[in-house]
Amino acid sequence: MQQKLFTAGYEGKSVDVFIADLCSNGIDCIIDVRALPLSRKKGFSKTQLAERLKAQNIQYVHLGSLGTPKEVRDNLKLTHDYESFFKTMNNYLADKTEAIEAAYNYVINNKCCLMCYERLIEQCHRKLVAEKIKNQNGDDIRIIHI
Repeated sequence: MQQKLFTAGYEGKSVDVFIADLCSNGIDCIIDVRALPLSRKKGFSKTQLAERLKAQNIQYVHLGSLGTPKEVRDNLKLTHDYESFFKTMNNYLADKTEAIEAAYNYVINNKCCLMCYERLIEQCHRKLVAEKIKNQNGDDIRIIHI
């Protein structure tokens, strides 16, 4: 049976709505791929979010090495050049084989969702992370953006 890997951004959502989306999709493990798991948005910083997820029996995992480095984020804010951003991030993630393998191990043992801020997958590096995880097993993972 094909494994599923979900991805979600919390932009524009309350923590209650975000968690409800996870629950409605049967997610039991969140993999946070933000470099810094902090948020100005209430409930989305690492400790608060982990506690809320635990109350719903959802495991929280932070793999910050799969997040976008500050200088890359800053450059994107200045240029809005997503083509360059994704090229840079793809190169950056190529060296993160241990973290990708760790994420893959969570994915094959749980119903996982990669989490980052951006609502639109077309504007978020988590789509690259998801593809790299998928490539770990010969593409037998279906990626679903929620």
